[in-house]
Amino acid sequence: MSKSNAAETAFLALIFNNTDFAGIGDAGGLQNSAAAGSLYVSLHTGDPGEAGDQTTSESAYTSYARVAVARSGAGWTVSGNSATNAALTQFPECTGGSETITHVGIGTDVSGAGVLLYSGALSASRSVSSGIQPQFAASALTVTED
Repeated sequence: MSKSNAAETAFLALIFNNTDFAGIGDAGGLQNSAAAGSLYVSLHTGDPGEAGDQTTSESAYTSYARVAVARSGAGWTVSGNSATNAALTQFPECTGGSETITHVGIGTDVSGAGVLLYSGALSASRSVSSGIQPQFAASALTVTED
């Protein structure tokens, strides 16, 4: 079985925009969080896979850190069965080391082995070395439910 289009949109809106998913459970449905918080975008040097967490094959260049993106309309745009980053998502500039980034992830924690909600391969790998600052333009990160 697969989700209906309406369920896909409602699920993405709950996860990415902190919007109630009506009609499940009590009259209020699946409720948003009192404090929406952020999701954390991560870079990976290999496929973290479905069994991986946020640290699996995670980038480790000097000064690397996950990027917080607010769980709101300012952070993510949800339309139909897709969610995209609403603004530029920019990682810290590499100050040492070098590696090739092949995958990107979206997870729950700023550091450590948080839950990796989504991951996927980049359309082209990206080499990172000193002076390079990885970034994704608005709407460049897309999550699709289907």
